[in-house]
Amino acid sequence: MIITDIKTFLLKEWRTMLFVVVETDEGIIGVGESGLTSREYAVEGMVRDLKSLLIGQDPFRTEHHWQVMWRSGFHPSGQVLSSAIAAIDIALWDIKGKKLGVPLYELLGGKTREKVLTYCHIGGQSVEETLEAARQKVREGWRALRWEPSYREDMVMRGREAVDKAIAEFELLRRELGPEIELLFDIHTKLTPPETVRFCRSVEGCRPFFLEDALRSEYLEGYRRLRKQTIAPLAAGEQLASKWMMRPLIEEDLVDYIRVDVCIAGGLTEAKKIAALAETHMIDLAVHNPIGPVSTAACLHLNLSCPNVGIQELPKRPGEALDDLFATDQVWEEGFLRCLDKPGLGIEIDIQALSHYDFRHEHLPILRREDGSFTNW
Repeated sequence: MIITDIKTFLLKEWRTMLFVVVETDEGIIGVGESGLTSREYAVEGMVRDLKSLLIGQDPFRTEHHWQVMWRSGFHPSGQVLSSAIAAIDIALWDIKGKKLGVPLYELLGGKTREKVLTYCHIGGQSVEETLEAARQKVREGWRALRWEPSYREDMVMRGREAVDKAIAEFELLRRELGPEIELLFDIHTKLTPPETVRFCRSVEGCRPFFLEDALRSEYLEGYRRLRKQTIAPLAAGEQLASKWMMRPLIEEDLVDYIRVDVCIAGGLTEAKKIAALAETHMIDLAVHNPIGPVSTAACLHLNLSCPNVGIQELPKRPGEALDDLFATDQVWEEGFLRCLDKPGLGIEIDIQALSHYDFRHEHLPILRREDGSFTNW
């Protein structure tokens, strides 16, 4: 079997997405997904650059192809290249599973668990709205809830106000929902370091599952200081492109959960290595999975095969997004995700429908502070 073509598909549903389809001479196709939201044109161009390296090659040589894609350009990889590699790599693993007739987790070491705990997204413009959103999700069966600092419709990030609201939400949700529901908060790099420290220390008594992306990823050294200033569990890594970028967080024990994005950090080949590195420091995976059903499937199979897993992000349950394009064997029940053991990723794709899906480029929200300066979304 050899690779005959690699195609990209851009679409817009609840957010912009990029899918990659790898075709073979035996008619078996694999599907992958890129995670670099709002930069799909750049990733699409990178896939075109990598395509000629793979046409005519054996799709089973995933490790070799990963090394060639990563290193053949000479310059160290960034997130655009790693996201293109990720989409292709996931598709190659999908082909392997389909050819061998086994679910992908079998090729990654076999099951270490039957299902994976998941969390959803909530939020509200007021503390009361956030509580009602949380109650609704609990009624649906969710056991873990995540939200983030809010900003007003004027797109202005008021840090002190957002921290006060988030503290009040944490205290209210813990009191009203009880100890059984896990609470996760994504700071999303929106706050300044002093604001972050005040927030982290204030909610320690609410027993957060973790506090995510407390600081900007350009300065991972900042986690050394933060680690000394709070006992709250910390999570980070979703913006990072490789095991090398994640080394400081893991090797210096700066986080409790590593937020690998399989669709940004080089795909399953690289994610499995990051998971193994994290295991040596007793750090669990909390995969970043904010996009489509292919990402969800790849994350699920990774988590089923790894011993050190905490939780999986799941903003859309199976069937809630792109169900006209993808049929999956994923099953969500009472907060947990599992699969029905179909070959590969367990995904069937309607290529013709995908080819005609609408796409329009969108930037992520542009936030500013009260003085007019740009700040992270």
